[in-house]
Amino acid sequence: MKSPLSIEFNADALTLHWNGEPAQQISAHALRMQCPCAECRRLRLRGATPVVPRDIAVLEIRSAGYGMQLVFSDNHARGIFPWAYVAALSGFAFSSR
Repeated sequence: MKSPLSIEFNADALTLHWNGEPAQQISAHALRMQCPCAECRRLRLRGATPVVPRDIAVLEIRSAGYGMQLVFSDNHARGIFPWAYVAALSGFAFSSR
């Protein structure tokens, strides 16, 4: 299972360091918009999008073994982001440093 070597985070973004790959930086807003929880997926499947404030922040990262659970400043903490899902977000709000 591919998992990051380390994760740096501040309120605005996460930076994931993968073995042998460029660092992946994803904004808190992009992560919240792509939350994989059932409620957010249902919205996206219906063609809607979650209502997310532009100034959304990541408050906490909780280990979930195969991924991470993020706690956002809008009190949303339902989604578990599997590492493969996070790595695939490279086409969505990704920058390498």
